[in-house]
Amino acid sequence: MEKIFDCLIDSFIEDKVGIAENFLNVSLAAHLKDNLIGLFENKALLNAGIGNSAVINQDKLIRSDVIYWLDRKHENQHENDFFDLMDEFVVYLNRTCYTGIADYEFHYTLYEPGTFYKKHMDQFQNNGSRQYSMIMYLNADWQLEDGGELRIYHQNVEQDIAPNNGKSVFFKSSDLAHEVLLTHKQRMSITGWLKIG
Repeated sequence: MEKIFDCLIDSFIEDKVGIAENFLNVSLAAHLKDNLIGLFENKALLNAGIGNSAVINQDKLIRSDVIYWLDRKHENQHENDFFDLMDEFVVYLNRTCYTGIADYEFHYTLYEPGTFYKKHMDQFQNNGSRQYSMIMYLNADWQLEDGGELRIYHQNVEQDIAPNNGKSVFFKSSDLAHEVLLTHKQRMSITGWLKIG
């Protein structure tokens, strides 16, 4: 995994956006996708909000995805395998880049056809604990016409990233505005943040 971790970190250092294919292996991505679909079919996903627990707002004109928070307390083998991978990545990131990450939080994210998330930043105005944003995609056979790209706004250019299966995207939560473009097909991911204490 260190080669994939290095790819993610090196591309982040080079361009402020780290991208690594196959961060999630095919088997783990498939199991996590099955979990997500099962939760969705059982109506366990909730409308996502804007802001944190202190200031939360639900506005479907800005954001229309549904989410489900991951937690080791669920005692789900595949979620725990994902957390083991993230523990390994955080240790490697702290060791090689001295980032001081002490915690993280992740949720499943599902966009139905016709949904989106308008341009926004990931770090709350009233809480700076989120340091790095990470997204891992769970979409096999994604095509250009399916839409749903992650658009990242650099200073002078827009970068569109397709949500291909197993891919991870990594960037500083306070630095880059971004959005999820209109998707024409069900779009799934795990989204989260690496945090300081």
